[in-house]
Amino acid sequence: MTILNIILLGMPSPLSMALIVGALLLLFGGKKIPELMKGIGGGIKEFKKASKDDKKDDEKLEEKK
Repeated sequence: MTILNIILLGMPSPLSMALIVGALLLLFGGKKIPELMKGIGGGIKEFKKASKDDKKDDEKLEEKK
């Protein structure tokens, strides 16, 4: 089995992607989805910022030793 076959087996088909998008539209509605994506993006930014701050704190602790 080639690497391409392995990658393609893990990817959903276009029909299943359409069903997932349709279900999301039914559950949340067209107006709510952009708000959800904005919230997810903000959460990712906050997580990255916290991890950078944590690395800086670790570097400061190592310098004090």
